[in-house]
Amino acid sequence: MQTRLTMFLAVTILFVSAAAYAGITVQMRTVDEKGPGKSVGRVVVSETRFGVVFSPSLAGLPPGLHGFHVHENPSCESREKDGKMVPALAAGGHYDPSASKRHGLPWGDGHLGDLPALFVDAMGNANYPVLAPRLKITDLKGRSLMIHAGGDNHADHPAPLGGGGARLICGVIQ
Repeated sequence: MQTRLTMFLAVTILFVSAAAYAGITVQMRTVDEKGPGKSVGRVVVSETRFGVVFSPSLAGLPPGLHGFHVHENPSCESREKDGKMVPALAAGGHYDPSASKRHGLPWGDGHLGDLPALFVDAMGNANYPVLAPRLKITDLKGRSLMIHAGGDNHADHPAPLGGGGARLICGVIQ
C-alpha cells in the first residue's frame, strides 16, 4: 500500500511539473477596426531560470522586425479614440506596473512589457523565441500580447514607444 501511494504521488508530481513547464499558449489573431480577426498561430510562453521565453509559431505576417510587447489589459478589441476606431486599443498600453512611463530595453528599467523585437522571415513566418529576463509567468495572466507594425528601437527617441507602428496582431493571455 505504501509503495502504491508513493508511486501515485511521484506520478502526480511529474504530471504537475510537466504541465507547469509546458507554459501558456496564447492564440494570436489579426486585429483591425472591427476587432480581432483570423488566427495567425500561437505563442507558447514558458518560464525558465533566465526569465520568460516567448516561442512563436506564427504565419502570414509582414516580413522584418516587429515591436513585441505585453500590454496591460486582457482584450484585443478595438476602441474609439479621437472619433476613429483603433485596432486592439482595449489592450491598453505597454505593461508598466512600476509606472516608469518610458519605453526601454527588455533587460533595462522601462516598461516591464517591453520585449525583444520579433523577427519574421521573408516567408512571413515567426518561429524564433525571445527572452524577457525581467518577467515572471505570474506577471502575464490577465494581459495581452501584441505585435506592432515595424521595428522597435527600445527608446522613446526619436519616436515614442520605440518607433513601432500600428497594432497588427494580438492575443489574450489566459
